[in-house]
Amino acid sequence: MHRPPTAEAEVAAELAAVRPGLVPRYAAGLPGARAAVLARLWRALAYEPLPWVAGRASGREGLTLRLSDGRRLHGPHADPYATGAYVTAVRLDGVSYDDPARLLTDLGVPHGTGFAAELGHSVASLALSRAGQEDRSQEWPVHDWEWEQGVVDGHPYHPNCRSRPGFSVAEQLAYGPEHRPVVELGLVPVPAAECLVTGGWPDELRYGERLLLPVHPWQAEHVLKRPYDGGLAAHPLMSLRTLALPGGPHVKTALSARLTSSVRDISVYSIGLSATLSEFAEALAARTDGLLHVTRTLGAATANSPDLAAVLRESPQVYGDRVVPVAALATTGLPDDPAWLADFTRLALAVGLRLLELGVALEAHGQNLLVVLSASGAPLRLVYRDLADIRVSPVRLARRGIPVPELTGRIVTDDETTLRRKLFGSLVAGALAGTAGSAAALRGALETAVRELPRTPDLVALCEEPLPAKALTLMRLSPGTPGDQWAQLPNPLSWRAL
Repeated sequence: MHRPPTAEAEVAAELAAVRPGLVPRYAAGLPGARAAVLARLWRALAYEPLPWVAGRASGREGLTLRLSDGRRLHGPHADPYATGAYVTAVRLDGVSYDDPARLLTDLGVPHGTGFAAELGHSVASLALSRAGQEDRSQEWPVHDWEWEQGVVDGHPYHPNCRSRPGFSVAEQLAYGPEHRPVVELGLVPVPAAECLVTGGWPDELRYGERLLLPVHPWQAEHVLKRPYDGGLAAHPLMSLRTLALPGGPHVKTALSARLTSSVRDISVYSIGLSATLSEFAEALAARTDGLLHVTRTLGAATANSPDLAAVLRESPQVYGDRVVPVAALATTGLPDDPAWLADFTRLALAVGLRLLELGVALEAHGQNLLVVLSASGAPLRLVYRDLADIRVSPVRLARRGIPVPELTGRIVTDDETTLRRKLFGSLVAGALAGTAGSAAALRGALETAVRELPRTPDLVALCEEPLPAKALTLMRLSPGTPGDQWAQLPNPLSWRAL
């Protein structure tokens, strides 16, 4: 029976046409990319509440999953906080699989066909991302975008860490931050009367009675399908749709493509709240004794469409000479020092828990959270960016005598579980775990850090309850279920759990 070409083969063929010199490195990188994605998938199979996993049993030789149809899936013990490609193969009823896409296809689970295709693209794109890397300089980066472009492998725990459906190989090379391109943003003129604008909109992005909205070239070609004027030369950051203007602000553009889990457009709702949130967050950060800065939103505009909108945000680099996204810390070697990791963990938890106590849960994953380092590399303070997915509790704010901003919609909640999931899932199970790289390293850092923190109810919950994490694979396999779904990971502070 004729089988369609795999994503790996499709990317190889396109690469041979547009960048033939990378083909050997791409091919050599495929086994490592498969292992990296398989390790992320195995974490999900081991810990997420997948309805077709009937049971899990750990033994001396690893972990065995009993599927609802009676089959057995066996692999190594799963470290929920590991970031390495430690899973090279698993066995389904005795048959070995080293390819995550083929494994998911043969599992035959509901909605698995589309996700299997995404896994195949994730493997191929990851191998492509690695193939384009040059020897790393021993000097620390100077520009903010250079830190961001050093994050090659994407999300540390999502099996779709590098899935970019809808992007050709040429487009990945032209727009992917790990390939270090300069991207020419388009400027689409829209009548100002037809736009929602919050904050200020700069004069240089106005033309008479029209606003000039920055547009990503992929969006212009594939979604808007309309001409645009000459644009702005910018450097893509790790989110791909946000770019840095040299010497200027960061520009968040709409990108109506599914990257990892979500379509990256910009809702009219978020544009409407952006100025209020920015002012509120700046005032709240002042209550952290200088330990936190929040990048200001300079202006936001939309042509009343999530497909045509942009946000201008100040660069985190205005808050220090060396401001590093947490996702890039692994490239510095600093987290290898347990004392440094404990200091950073203490700083991050102190700020995150303080804001949670006041009434704000940050989405403090490794992309949104940055750390200001001293000349010697010591963590001094934090910078947070992108307020679109924080959660705000009016009850907690009022309890502390803080004026409640005029906010509506999903951002507003007093539900304790929702607030803690937002912070603990992003900061501890995300940013801190990804920086530590293993359960043992995370546990050591947390044990040191929590001793010096105020014993609030939130801290007690963090120390004693299972750690929430987004069930990223379950969410991709549940297209009819909106919103986040959650897994409960073993608490790294519990020896028995691990």
